[in-house]
Amino acid sequence: MWRVGVVGSPISHSRSPQLHLLGMSLLNLSGTSSRWERDLDGCEGFAGQMAPRFDALSVTMPLKAALASQCGVLDDAARSLGVVNSVRLREGVLEGVATDGPGLLDALRDLWSLEVAGMHVVVLGSGGSARAIVDALVTAGAASVVVLGRNAETVAAICAKYANVTGENAIYRPIDLLINTIPEPSRTLQADTVAGVRATTHVVDITYDPLESGWLAQHRALGCPSMNGLAMLAYQAARQMQWWWGAPVDGAFLLKGIS
Repeated sequence: MWRVGVVGSPISHSRSPQLHLLGMSLLNLSGTSSRWERDLDGCEGFAGQMAPRFDALSVTMPLKAALASQCGVLDDAARSLGVVNSVRLREGVLEGVATDGPGLLDALRDLWSLEVAGMHVVVLGSGGSARAIVDALVTAGAASVVVLGRNAETVAAICAKYANVTGENAIYRPIDLLINTIPEPSRTLQADTVAGVRATTHVVDITYDPLESGWLAQHRALGCPSMNGLAMLAYQAARQMQWWWGAPVDGAFLLKGIS
């Protein structure tokens, strides 16, 4: 009987328990999934707090960096980024991975047959999701990535890690892929239009509440192929659960179950 869930704050809106149960049904596993509301206060010694309650967890804000620092084992992406979005307990040791970026690339590949190698990409925002996505884009061979965000310090920190990532959209070349990671309530008109967008630009909004933001609707009206954040959510969850249970989980199956 597996005990899994999602931890962070706020998490009342999280669809992770639904995804976990879908994954269990696909693999003929039994278990439960629940939400664990936790913020940064008192999360030291997390493995000991987790053990009586859960075997594995999806991790959301604001705990992604805090729990990464407590993991005895990290995958390459989590180690590079300093964040995790999933943890598990193995023989009392907290282990963590970061699947957001690779999960998004899985969704682009599976739903659009889109490979980012050689593409010119613009990422809006410079928070934790943006860091994970930029790392995955660079690793997958994107030709260039422009990061546009209001926090000059966090933009600079992302750009400093990679030779082909910049915070200036100075060339105004046609954009192949545009990804919005800015939380929907924090958006301003500055994020509405980006030079270089055309009808063939693929557009991703990683939010899924609402399912169609005003920003996404605007780009759909331009004729851009577009998707909301449910695809990234489902495909990164598929990677998490494959890591937990050691068996392939179909991201398309998960996406269909929550759409």
